[in-house]
Amino acid sequence: MKKQFKESENAPNSLYLSEFQRKILQKKLEDTQIESYRQRILIMLLADEGKTQKEISQNLNCSAATVRHWTTMARMGLAHQWQEVPVGRPKRINHEYLQRLKELVSQSPQDFGYSFQRWTGSWLSRHLAKELGIEIHERHTNRLLKEMGLSLTKTQKNLLAENQPTRIAIGDLSSVSQSQFN
Repeated sequence: MKKQFKESENAPNSLYLSEFQRKILQKKLEDTQIESYRQRILIMLLADEGKTQKEISQNLNCSAATVRHWTTMARMGLAHQWQEVPVGRPKRINHEYLQRLKELVSQSPQDFGYSFQRWTGSWLSRHLAKELGIEIHERHTNRLLKEMGLSLTKTQKNLLAENQPTRIAIGDLSSVSQSQFN
């Protein structure tokens, strides 16, 4: 990639970028560590010097759609937005969702009008979808719980009960009247 950058520095005719934009992109190319961002910058610089979308796609080993998008951004004068579009799939889960998930796991489903005593991944997903409007699959909910170190298999009450010593009461059965057993 450095080779294309060096060639781009001396481009005599700029198709889309102003001299100022070109210099900023060249500087950012040197400073940026994230490979996807570097690719975006290179696409715009190479397109600006007249390389075809096919040539850029083959040289940078990226999709034609990516090249087309960033070439269009340069053409429209939006080269400065190379870092404003996040890399990757947008996240549906936010901090509020994770906090609410933690709260729900520590509470009984019966507090929310459900008839069952323990949460499942499926019911947590449904409840949070109703409450926050964010729908995710129960497997993803279980994965999130695991990442947070939480479990649905044992509730806090069960954990406390396990740590309590077992008490056995021993009494004299002869003193109890026979009528109590009939």
